[in-house]
Amino acid sequence: MPLIELKNVIKSYAEPEQQNAVPVLRGISLSIEPGESLAITGPSGCGKSTLLNVMGTLDEPDEGEVIFEGESLSGASAKRLSALRSQKIGFIFQLHHLLPQCTVLENVLVPTLAVKGGPNREARAKELLEIVGLSHRATWRPAQLSGGERQRVAVVRALINEPRLILADEPTGSLDEANAAALTDLLIDLQKKTGVTLVLVTHQRAQAEHMGRVLQIHEGRIA
Repeated sequence: MPLIELKNVIKSYAEPEQQNAVPVLRGISLSIEPGESLAITGPSGCGKSTLLNVMGTLDEPDEGEVIFEGESLSGASAKRLSALRSQKIGFIFQLHHLLPQCTVLENVLVPTLAVKGGPNREARAKELLEIVGLSHRATWRPAQLSGGERQRVAVVRALINEPRLILADEPTGSLDEANAAALTDLLIDLQKKTGVTLVLVTHQRAQAEHMGRVLQIHEGRIA
């Protein structure tokens, strides 16, 4: 069974200065298998980030259907979608969105506040920080870290609840070439080790070629 399916997804946005809604996704259908690594590429404004937001239930399609683990999310309550995001989906964005007043360890543990029970999350957080080479930064705050280190913390935070799906939206966009390559390698290595499904939005072809499959979006459609 596919982990996630999109069936003829259509999404438009209404701009304040425009009378008609602007189409962004124009009938996207795709299927992603458990453990797969998928890159989504295309020019700016083609709908890549919108597609990722629909996959992650951050946005609802105007038409079409999103199916996660065999469950149709059409008409699902806000509470149900919030629980799904907390338990099954991890997000990594271009900006790390770390809480400046919290330590690295505390930032990693933030998503666990929405999930009751489960294994020792603090032990898992420390283990993941060790894997990404940041165990010695656990008590530091984001302002004390480099850009690459902050993004590695964001990666660990996305993995802390052991999600089935990681959605990464241009996670290396704010990094220099060396740090971008290192973070890409880290994501792919963690994906292979954990078996998590990874969907990466990128405009860099070199990054996309490291993924198991590449999907190109052009004017809201699969090219």
